[in-house]
This record gives sequence, structure tokens and C-alpha cells, in this order.
Amino acid sequence: MRPLNEEETRVMFEKIAKYIWENLQLLVDRPDGTYCFRMHNDQGYYLSEKILKLAANISGDKLVSLGTCFGKFTKTHKFRLHITALDYLAPYAKYKVWIKPGAEQSFLYGNHVLKSGLGRIAENTSRYQGVVVYSMADIPLGFGMAAKSIQDCRKVDPMAIVVFHQADVGEYVRHEETLT
Repeated sequence: MRPLNEEETRVMFEKIAKYIWENLQLLVDRPDGTYCFRMHNDQGYYLSEKILKLAANISGDKLVSLGTCFGKFTKTHKFRLHITALDYLAPYAKYKVWIKPGAEQSFLYGNHVLKSGLGRIAENTSRYQGVVVYSMADIPLGFGMAAKSIQDCRKVDPMAIVVFHQADVGEYVRHEETLT
């Protein structure tokens, strides 16, 4: 477990900022203590500094996981968010999309959100903007990228893709062997 270097921090924060914008500072300086990001086996972890101090007694080769895995760095040094970050991103998300109950199952199977399944969309959502996808009951289901701006969503046909799928809570079941 090591601190992220400047390049890793920049890449990771740029990816997270696509979803929560200026609320990124709220992830680090929380009322219940200070939190930090650490790297272990090409994966970015989010943990409290209290846990980090306790884990200092464990050698790196024996450490499997610590805190919450936010995602992993690819071989090309890009950062890919995991669904495990959803619980931390959802409360601070600036752009949100709500999908109809009939479209929830399709999204949870890894499919994009179509216009026919769109319930509501946050105002001022632009194209290729990171969005958190909610059910109509305000339960966070995953996240993705807006394929269309809010103005374009109003005039496209019902079978057009409005949100590109990136991650959903169905991944816990579909990929439980590989999630750490």
C-alpha cells in the first residue's frame, strides 16, 4: 500500500470529478475524519487515515485489500471506476438520471439506457457528462456517460441510447469472482 504519485492522483481525480465535480473535496475532508486514496496492486483504494495507521503493521505482500476499492489503473495508465465506488459517488453526484422500473433490469444486465426507459434527467446535463443512474425510488443503480444532452433527449426517438452503461450493481453478481 503506497500513496498515489502525481500522475496517478491526477488521472484518478479527473475520473472521479466527472461524476461529482467540485464535491471531490468532500470525499477527502469528511465530518467523521480525514480520508485518503492509496494504491495497492494497480488498484485505487479509499480509506480513513485511522485505518491506514493501523494497517502500517501489516506487510504489503500479506495485505489483500484495505478500505474501499474505487477502481483500477489499466496498463495504459487510465483509471477505470469499479461499482464499489457507487456508494461514495452517489450522494455527491451533480448529474443524475432516473430510469423507469421496466428499464432497471436491462441496465442491471449491463445494457445502455434507452430514451424509452428514461424517467427523469438532471437539468443542464451535457453530452458525455458522467451521470449516476438511479431507480425511480432514488436507489443508486450504477453510473455511466450521457450519450445525449438534455435538449437532445427531448427530440430523439424512443429507441435511441441516452446513457452509456459503465458500471451497475448487477456486477456484484455477474463478476463476483473478479471484484476485490
